[in-house]
Amino acid sequence: MHVAIIGNGVTGVTAAIRLRRKQPDWRITLISGESRFHYSRPALMYVFMGHMTYNGTKPFEDDFWSVNRLDLRRDWVTRIDASGKCLSLHRGGDFHFDKLLIATGSKSNKFGWPGQDLKGVQGLYSLQDLRTLYDNAQHTRHAVIVGGGLIGIELAEMLHSRNIHVTFLVREPSYWSNILPMEESGMINEIIREQGLGLRLRTSLKAILDDGNGRACGVVTEDGETLECQFVGLTAGVSPNIDLVRDSDIETGRGILVDHSFQTSVPDVYAAGDCAEIVTGGERNLLQQVWYTGKKQGAVAGDVIAGEDCTYDPGIWFNSAKFLDLEYQVYGRVNLNVPGERNLYWQHPAQRQSVRIVHTEPDVIGINLMGIRYRHEVCERWISEQRPVDFVLDHLADANFDPEFFDRHESDIVPALREQMS
Repeated sequence: MHVAIIGNGVTGVTAAIRLRRKQPDWRITLISGESRFHYSRPALMYVFMGHMTYNGTKPFEDDFWSVNRLDLRRDWVTRIDASGKCLSLHRGGDFHFDKLLIATGSKSNKFGWPGQDLKGVQGLYSLQDLRTLYDNAQHTRHAVIVGGGLIGIELAEMLHSRNIHVTFLVREPSYWSNILPMEESGMINEIIREQGLGLRLRTSLKAILDDGNGRACGVVTEDGETLECQFVGLTAGVSPNIDLVRDSDIETGRGILVDHSFQTSVPDVYAAGDCAEIVTGGERNLLQQVWYTGKKQGAVAGDVIAGEDCTYDPGIWFNSAKFLDLEYQVYGRVNLNVPGERNLYWQHPAQRQSVRIVHTEPDVIGINLMGIRYRHEVCERWISEQRPVDFVLDHLADANFDPEFFDRHESDIVPALREQMS
């Protein structure tokens, strides 16, 4: 049995390792034109800022792959013949498989802006994007980043570390306020401006200007404002990278349509990670595009391909990030306007620290943290066990994960939140 995996990100690699444990005699090949060896994609910013080397981003030693008999093929797949079980490769020749996992990830959104393909305009997702950024940074004094979110703030920090002035264009009334409640979003506004970055709210990109030599020299906003710049970062979200399957027999929607076992519409062809759209049977299918869900999906896909009967449980939603110096964690459902939800919110009077507990009578359904660390397993357990808000407040200090000499604020948080309940 020969299993081919397109993509060597966290989803494809997790599936390959899982598959090898279950099927020690099968042939497994990972195909990627981006890099020969798997690396940690979230670490790209630290390579650019000089905090890590590329080799330091590789979770496994280079001989790990040969020791585990995982074949690595450095090439791009150009066509999938799903029914014929054959891949066409950029460097020529056909590549046959018995089972296929597509784990092609995401790509940066483009919305047809004039000038979006000029030199000096890019997103930040791949190793190739990082190499392009090194070149673009050499020509840049002022950068404009289109869109907010996690990738945008990372790109801004990377450029800011090179003394490049950055201006954000954010269509929402506050940074990432389509995801975060306004109080937490307001903290991010403050820290962005405090760091000397420009922030234009309630505006968006209209066009990118050409300097006459095919390179960006400025942008025009929907408000008619012109901003001079030599670099434009496109960080208005990502979308499933499904270009490879558009002309195949594999059914797609926003992503590659799969069931909860990551089976596509074609037998023996699977898809998982950022590129997969899980059909739920409800009003909206499920797209999950963060690192830890990619790893979870890869594990289930590996088990299924190996022949096990199992399905994916999305579990309790979790995400974490850093907005410059401000840490963020979220568990469960926050800012989703769930019927009957109530918010309890505490914010430190002098520091950027806050705790938000979202509940429907009486169960806690979400926890949002800024500048304070809580234990993942504790918060997840409270939500999964449908603990009432009184229980969570009684045990709130049990979740605190800040280092030993950090100030703890539960003695202030709990009374303040109980007062809001009354």
